[in-house]
Amino acid sequence: MLSWLVEAGADEALQDAPTDWTKHTPAAAPQINAAPQTQPQAQTQAQAQDQAQRPSRIPAVEPPSPAKPAARASSTAGPTEDVVQAARLIAREANTLDELRLAVERFEQCPLKSTAHQLVFEDGNRDAPIMLVGEAPGRDEDREGKPFVGPSGQLLDKMLAAIGLDRTGVYLGNCVPWRPPGNRKPTDAEKAMCQPFIERQIELVAPSLLIFVGGTPSQILLNTDERITRLRGRWQTYTTKAGAQIDAMPILHPAFLLRTPARKRETWIDLLAVKDRIT
Repeated sequence: MLSWLVEAGADEALQDAPTDWTKHTPAAAPQINAAPQTQPQAQTQAQAQDQAQRPSRIPAVEPPSPAKPAARASSTAGPTEDVVQAARLIAREANTLDELRLAVERFEQCPLKSTAHQLVFEDGNRDAPIMLVGEAPGRDEDREGKPFVGPSGQLLDKMLAAIGLDRTGVYLGNCVPWRPPGNRKPTDAEKAMCQPFIERQIELVAPSLLIFVGGTPSQILLNTDERITRLRGRWQTYTTKAGAQIDAMPILHPAFLLRTPARKRETWIDLLAVKDRIT
């Protein structure tokens, strides 16, 4: 049952301590033996006792005091920052893509690793001048261990073919290399833990052009809060930790285009801009 809840994305508790509702039993029915003049009072007391012992449908949660959120934030901020720092050190020590992949596979601190089926690290040509960076693996990617497979991957292949490219001419990676449960969006903490790895991956591939596929890689790697609908179609500059600058084009994610076919025209315009830049 716990595994099913995690897969469904239920990771928030409503109370600090669990409640075993099976131990709650209804109060016994009150016996009415009192005199007529005291009967209404006796019934009222019995009803009040019954209501007090009967479990409520919605458990009452005590409103937190102003000090509680601050204490909780301080207790989680430290370990998360420690994990991010550890990820940065591990990523910097990798001098090849194979070393980086092995380092990511051994990285145990990200909770997504325990719920995903396998690591989704890369696909395509490592020597390609164009690198595509996706958001996070979905169900099909988690099963095959490659980014951009399934219906969205098939659409991406068609999009690349429209400008004369295929997977032998590009390199593909993900901002988050493990599938979040239930295909939910990665949390800020999860993205922060994985960011050093994708940054190092870009440095090792050293492409001449980047394509950020979807809002997550665009916001993480460009350090912006702008939505992908505003970022798309505008050339950006991505700066690596070593100071190298790479032209980057954010585009709409194929999964979004499958749900909203009317936006395909915008992506076609963006891809034409990419084609003009590489020819």
